[in-house]
Amino acid sequence: MKYAFGVDVGGTTVKLGFFSREGVLMEKWEIPTRPENGGTAILPDIAASIDDCLGRRGIDKGEVLGVGIGVPGPVDDDGNVNRCVNLNWGVFNLHRTLGELTGLPVKAGNDANVAALGEYFDGGGKGSRSMLMVTLGTGIGGGFIWNGQILNGAHGVGCEIGHLCVDPSPEAELCTCGKRGCAEQYASARALGRTAQRVLLSQPDRPSLLREAEELSSRTVFQCAARGDKLAQELLDRVYDLLGLTIAGGCCMVDPELVVLGGGMSKAGQTLLDGVEPRFQHHMFHACKGTKFALATLGNDAGIYGCFHLALQAK
Repeated sequence: MKYAFGVDVGGTTVKLGFFSREGVLMEKWEIPTRPENGGTAILPDIAASIDDCLGRRGIDKGEVLGVGIGVPGPVDDDGNVNRCVNLNWGVFNLHRTLGELTGLPVKAGNDANVAALGEYFDGGGKGSRSMLMVTLGTGIGGGFIWNGQILNGAHGVGCEIGHLCVDPSPEAELCTCGKRGCAEQYASARALGRTAQRVLLSQPDRPSLLREAEELSSRTVFQCAARGDKLAQELLDRVYDLLGLTIAGGCCMVDPELVVLGGGMSKAGQTLLDGVEPRFQHHMFHACKGTKFALATLGNDAGIYGCFHLALQAK
């Protein structure tokens, strides 16, 4: 029997999955991400955790097909990482470095892309030929899968649609990418909460259920809108329109059969789909009219599933 590991590296924790070659998740666990001192402990910690898993199960490394790993930053097809700010990593070859630590073949990818790969094979995109995944969380990530392969692009940043410019007007705060006007500055979960706070401060006499909230999060805005709050619904309408515009731009470039919405905001479910899809139809290029929409289904496991499929490509 052959096995593979899927490793999803986040800013707080590293999620690891141990899979059979057939894609059965046999075990999953987490270890802390340690970004201090330039993140030098992260990969050795991962290697040690893999060794521990194999040791407990009495499995020889010759039975392991490979390790797939997703990281929060640009990664090209050859495994070259070009800065992962949240991990304090610079530029290096992840295939070679983790391969030397584990003694196993390694295949790396960007975290949004590997989550897309997981949803493509095992989640909301299962059965499609081409799929654009849009992750709506603290930021906005994107990943495009065609015939089971990730579109990385020449510099490892293919389909980073969160950094499409949707509002060129002056904006006080810089995006995390260092630019202004990016979609994730206006339509991400973090942006929705921030915008709600700004509007409440600028319109102190306007009544809203949002004023009663302990925390102004995207979840709060969705909840207040569901209770009939007009301000919350106005905020969501603006986000829906910007997401429709952003996704229409992405689809104009890669023309997917299916768009899958994931990330924390996707927990709003059908409400999110009903809001975004009509705005997409309004902004889209006419030839993309047949593009379908669906919700992600793997939740926080999308990354390890996608990394498992990457591991099968490791050499």
